[in-house]
Amino acid sequence: MSAPLVIITGASSGIGQALALRYARAGWRLALVARRVDEVRAWLTAQGLGPEQAAVYRADVADIDAMAAVGRQCIETQGLPDVVIANAGISVGMDTAIRDDLEVLRETLAINNVGLAATFHPFVAAMRERGAGTLVGIASVAAIRGLPGHGAYCASKAAVVAYCESLRGECRDSGVKVVTLLPGYVATPLTARNPYSMPFLLPADEFAERAFRAISAGISYRVIPWQMGVVAKLLRLLPNALFDAVFAGRGRKPRRGEH
Repeated sequence: MSAPLVIITGASSGIGQALALRYARAGWRLALVARRVDEVRAWLTAQGLGPEQAAVYRADVADIDAMAAVGRQCIETQGLPDVVIANAGISVGMDTAIRDDLEVLRETLAINNVGLAATFHPFVAAMRERGAGTLVGIASVAAIRGLPGHGAYCASKAAVVAYCESLRGECRDSGVKVVTLLPGYVATPLTARNPYSMPFLLPADEFAERAFRAISAGISYRVIPWQMGVVAKLLRLLPNALFDAVFAGRGRKPRRGEH
């Protein structure tokens, strides 16, 4: 129980799994939250990580009561985490003219935003009482400007940035840090189907290494890789007409059911 504890949602693949491995290699204990728990347990076994090093909890992050129960169980069995990483998220293309895609928007906001708050909720008061802890929200450079066909994802990630900024102010002087990470393009199942070029694409393990360092340093806001941060800031400065023209012919993320 002397090793620090990190809890990570969306741990069955991609960024979440890469972060779990990086923390494990640094000697941390793991609390991993996923819907596909059998896959996570098989992965832990393959990595040689036993029950004394890692526990797996089944929950849908959009289910507030389920996440509260996971939080209680984690504290009871493993202790209060030192770091909470709200990583679970989905990215699906949408077209507002299509009725079914409004359900995509609803689901995206439920997972990417309500799920974020539900992940933090069980630990905030206890961390404040302890006077230490770090809450990490995984946003995206897609938060910087809205991209055609990406309305649900861009809106949800912009909300992650704003929510974490609000939470950071609420936790000021409590000893609890709030870290907002904005990945650029990372090679994961989430990006594998993107029908467009992805500049500065990072392997998931490289992203995890940079994220681990940023979280350890308590940096409040970080775009990874930094080159995408520069690109995003330049895009933010473009006049709307020029921005719209630049992205007029860009490929769009597939909608649900498209390939």
